[in-house]
Amino acid sequence: MIECKDLVKIYKNGDNETVVLKGVSFKIETGEFVAITGPSGSGKSTLMHILGALDNPTTGSYFLDGQDVSQLSDDELAEVRKKRIGFVFQAFNLLPRATVIRNVALPLVYAGVEKKQREEAAKHALLQAGMSEDRFYHLSNQLSGGQMQRVAIARALVNDPAIILADEPTGNLDTKTGEIVLATFEELNRQGRTIILITHEHDVAAHARRIIHIRDGQIIEDEKVR
Repeated sequence: MIECKDLVKIYKNGDNETVVLKGVSFKIETGEFVAITGPSGSGKSTLMHILGALDNPTTGSYFLDGQDVSQLSDDELAEVRKKRIGFVFQAFNLLPRATVIRNVALPLVYAGVEKKQREEAAKHALLQAGMSEDRFYHLSNQLSGGQMQRVAIARALVNDPAIILADEPTGNLDTKTGEIVLATFEELNRQGRTIILITHEHDVAAHARRIIHIRDGQIIEDEKVR
C-alpha cells in the first residue's frame, strides 16, 4: 500500500537549512497496524505530514497504492486526503454545537453526498468506532473525551479511506480512556483497516503490531511486536 523511498525534508529560512528527514525508506502493507514513534524533534511529525498528503518531501518518493504522491499538486494532494486518508487528531477537532451525526457526516457534505445516504454512512461509521446509538444526536460538547475521540474516529472512517492516520490520538485522554480508544483501533485493524499511529509514548506504540522508531530524521529500528 505505502512505499517511501529515501525521503528527505529540508526546511529553509534564508541561508539556513534544517534537514528534518534524512533518507527515510520503508513499506507498509494493506491491513498493517504500524506505530511511528520517536522523541520531540525526531522528524515523526514531518513524516506524518508527508504520509497524510499534507506536505511533499524535498527529495525522495512516496507511493500510495502505486501512485507517486510526492509529485502531486496541492489540489491533487487535497483529493488524496479527501478520498484515501482518514485523520484522527489529538484535539478531536469537532464542531462543538453540532450533533454527533453531523460531525461524522461533514466530510460527505463536502463530497456532495445526499442527506439520507450520508446519515446512514455516519451511523455505520459510528457503530464501527464503538459509539453507543443513544449518543448519536447529542451535541459533541455534551460528550466525554473518550466519546469525542470515538466520534473523531468515526469521522475518519466515513469516507471508507484506505488509511487511518492517527496523530497522538490519546494525548488529551486519561490512561483508562486512552486504552479504550486504542482498543478501538485494534478492533478496526482486526477488521482489515490499515492504521498508522504517530506517538511519542512507548506504551501507546505497544498496541500496534509493528513499531518504526525514528530519531534525528532517520529510522533507527523497525520491529514487529505482535
